Amino acid sequence: MSDLLLLNVRPMGGDRADILIRDGRIAAIGQGLQAPGATVEDGAGHIAIPALVDAHTHLDKTTWGMDWYTGRKGGSLQDLIDNERNARIPLGLDVHRQSMRHAIQLAENGAGHIRSHVDVDTDHGLSLLEGKMATRDALRGIIDIQIVAFPQSGLMVRPGTYDLLDRALAAGADIVGGLDPSSMDRDPKGSLDAVFALAVKHAKPIDIHLHEYGELGAFTLDLILERTRAQGLQGLVGVSHCFTLGAHDPARVARQMDEVAREDVRIFTTGHPSAEVPSLQAMRRAGIKVGMGCDGIRDTWGPWGQPDMLHRARIVGMKNSMRRDEELELLLDVASRGGAEAMGIEGHQIAVGAAADLTLVAGQTLAHAVVEETPRPLVVKGGRVVARAGRLAVPGVTMP
Repeated sequence: MSDLLLLNVRPMGGDRADILIRDGRIAAIGQGLQAPGATVEDGAGHIAIPALVDAHTHLDKTTWGMDWYTGRKGGSLQDLIDNERNARIPLGLDVHRQSMRHAIQLAENGAGHIRSHVDVDTDHGLSLLEGKMATRDALRGIIDIQIVAFPQSGLMVRPGTYDLLDRALAAGADIVGGLDPSSMDRDPKGSLDAVFALAVKHAKPIDIHLHEYGELGAFTLDLILERTRAQGLQGLVGVSHCFTLGAHDPARVARQMDEVAREDVRIFTTGHPSAEVPSLQAMRRAGIKVGMGCDGIRDTWGPWGQPDMLHRARIVGMKNSMRRDEELELLLDVASRGGAEAMGIEGHQIAVGAAADLTLVAGQTLAHAVVEETPRPLVVKGGRVVARAGRLAVPGVTMP
């Protein structure tokens, strides 16, 4: 790999500087840097930030690029789950093709890391996982993908799912998923015992979808915290959505946020439009490591969303009533460095010695960059330019 010299950029919106990259890492930051033989890119005064991070998405679900899906289902979570599971084959939803479309656009829009859940159920077995792993392999060096083996249709309520999750983790899934142990599985003890047992057996982290509201969600969250503490899994457990922390119950929410921070349980939010979501500001004040993600985009669940983490940051910001520049800077941090930290990726920053995963964004300030709807001028992954002006720039890799 040749050295890369980025001229005339503004690291984190500061003064103009050059960034020298060697062997996939940032070797120097300063003015007037020289590197004979290096590939040179003029940053044109754009802001350099750590690569964006989609810490919660579903690459296997999107219908992007397919015929328009006419949505006729709404109502309960169970209805939406059943509709999607039954529609996949009739729609011809090829997971490898669709996840490539989704992931490539995330990379074009400045993302360097993805955590994607993939459905594992008794109708489809491990076929969806296999398609997602093919995408992970095909895009290695362009964007990194963590895969969560996710029992979208339930674990305890669908016999055989536990064995499939066990096989998925052995086959290469990175993380154990779970879903609403009380409301979906109707057996919170059995469901959480199973998820934590798989995590211990395979020495892999946990990421549980928790849509449960109010006191039911608080009860389930307490069970998750108890197991995290009892099994010494601090830093290895994540809870996605966690709507119960958005309840209008200040004393209980504050207590649980403190416990989440103490047990180093990570929270992943998407700014869900129809739910009471946890306050991003309150979670960060409590010391919780928080990531954000696009969730599902343009799928059988709904027509909304874009494969772009700055677009998602704007949604999360509006949901959290964020207006001040310091709040927009917080959004950008959660969508990049903070999201990586929540995923267990350390040192994701613009600093000497850090991995050279960075994105140039347009704007006068960091806050301006969040709201500016402009293609990312340049995206660098591992010291290599992978996208330019919002388009993939890697020979041999094309949008399917």
